[in-house]
Amino acid sequence: MEQIEHKFVEVEGGLKIHVADIGTGDKVLLFLHGFPEIWYSWRHQMVSLSKSGYRAIAVDYRGYGLSDPPPRTEDATYANIVGDLVAILDFLGIPKVVLVGKDWGSFVASWFVVLHPDRAVGLVTMGIPFMIPGASPAGSPPPEGVYTSRWREPGRAEADFGRLDAKTVVRNVYILFSGSELPTAAENQEVMDLVDPSTPLPPWFSEEDLEAYGALYQKSGFQTALKIPYRSFEEKPDLPITELTVKIPSLLIMGSKDYCLKFPGMEYYINNMVKEFVPGLETVYLAEGTHFVQEQLPGEVNQLVLSFLKARIWP
Repeated sequence: MEQIEHKFVEVEGGLKIHVADIGTGDKVLLFLHGFPEIWYSWRHQMVSLSKSGYRAIAVDYRGYGLSDPPPRTEDATYANIVGDLVAILDFLGIPKVVLVGKDWGSFVASWFVVLHPDRAVGLVTMGIPFMIPGASPAGSPPPEGVYTSRWREPGRAEADFGRLDAKTVVRNVYILFSGSELPTAAENQEVMDLVDPSTPLPPWFSEEDLEAYGALYQKSGFQTALKIPYRSFEEKPDLPITELTVKIPSLLIMGSKDYCLKFPGMEYYINNMVKEFVPGLETVYLAEGTHFVQEQLPGEVNQLVLSFLKARIWP
């Protein structure tokens, strides 16, 4: 971890975006986090891949972690975030990367590869397949009590989270998202109430890890994190559906126990539809994997990514 360098890159609007960087050379992977994660969620992959000769870069999106928030929450969009990523790559002099996205970071990676196909040589997603919110086919909306439905309602998550400190919010979400069922609250219940305070953290997530996340969300708050992704599901790129095909080598890593498989239509989309958009997709299921496969099973995930890079990107 101490070998990881930290820097800030100024992007449009004068925002300073936090970048974690390790390794050298022109074989570069750009890691894109989900929620409630930040750059730190990729720590195992960054160190391991750098030792194998790759350069690994992870960011905190605008409004997340150590990065500046936009002056207006409305300026936290997929288009803005992809623009920030391009600006970072330009600043660092990196022409092409392999995108690695987890959770809604897979949405960001999906946006990037369709808007800037000339900058991507490979795509890896975890927990969520290639998908453009509002454009890719999906199932019916989840029930009202599911966390995504609750958190897209302005003010509701703010009130729910506001009862707790940032560290406890992250703790609760990690516990909820490590399960195999969709986190769903009853009619007169809030999402944070689903977690018994005596429930231990997952065994692969330490108190030290929680401190790192808690400190960063204490700084940033949750305002941007609620705007994107949870209140941005309808945003989609101004491209015809025929231009959403991804022609680069791609890998999807799913935990067989990932609760995301319980979203309406998700398994059908993975098994029957996603290859219409990503014909070169390879899908791997990890039998004991949950939603946080890259933190839960870093050795297995690192080996899958490394094998993919060696076989299909940089033989």
